[in-house]
Amino acid sequence: MAASYTLQTFMQSDLFYCFLHLDTFLFPVPCFLFPIPLFCTFARMGQKKLIRFEAIKGFDNVLEYPEGMQGKWNEFFKNDHAITVELACGKGEYAVGLGRMYPDRNFIGIDIKGNRIWRGAKTALDEGLDNVAFIRSHMDKITNYFQVGEVSEIWITFPDPQLRISRAKKRLTHPKFLRLYQQILSPGGLVHLKTDSPDLYQFTLLVIQLYGLTLLEQSDNIYAQPHIKPELCIKTHYEGLDIAQSNRIHYLCFRLDKELPLETDTILKSHLHEPATDRG
Repeated sequence: MAASYTLQTFMQSDLFYCFLHLDTFLFPVPCFLFPIPLFCTFARMGQKKLIRFEAIKGFDNVLEYPEGMQGKWNEFFKNDHAITVELACGKGEYAVGLGRMYPDRNFIGIDIKGNRIWRGAKTALDEGLDNVAFIRSHMDKITNYFQVGEVSEIWITFPDPQLRISRAKKRLTHPKFLRLYQQILSPGGLVHLKTDSPDLYQFTLLVIQLYGLTLLEQSDNIYAQPHIKPELCIKTHYEGLDIAQSNRIHYLCFRLDKELPLETDTILKSHLHEPATDRG
């Protein structure tokens, strides 16, 4: 996966320095070492993020680490329609796309990146999609925002596959997260995974098998199917990037209808191996 970066500047002894963030590393670099066009590009990117972070604070359809929302979403949406949650929603293409398709259902995208959420939230506001909202939060806080059985479906769309074994518990289909989803899903509630990562696809199939979950649909190449349901035709920014370079989009739909015993996590871990190509 390509390194993520941001740029910050400060002045010391009449010399401007750039703090260049590359993933988790921080490099102070004298700004004169940057070509002026590149420096200006970085500066504009940082400024745009700050503007968008500030903008979503005034959006009626964005809540940041909200408190007291458990069991209150019917008041927020002013209806009692079923709720679908999109995890790691990025720019919110799925929440917005599903909101357009199903005006009689409510959709909530969750992501920690406020500058990404801005895009989906603004589109929903511009189009008057009152059934679409967003939460800025880490994924492991999800039980703070919904009461038991309040969510009918969960979509996980192109999440970071966290390929290294040491990061397996950060995969959004790891039992660690599935146990959280069980606390908010209604009986028979569905989990959908759409990913370009064959490794995450196979890992999730393994989880379904080991824990005896009910698999409803699976495809290792949805666009090769003669008929595709409309929900799968929604394309996100990250789908277009084809980061995994697999040239395939994988899909799973399953129910969290069984207990997820902790002891089975050890068996799951014993099945894991590093992929041939680790993208971070």
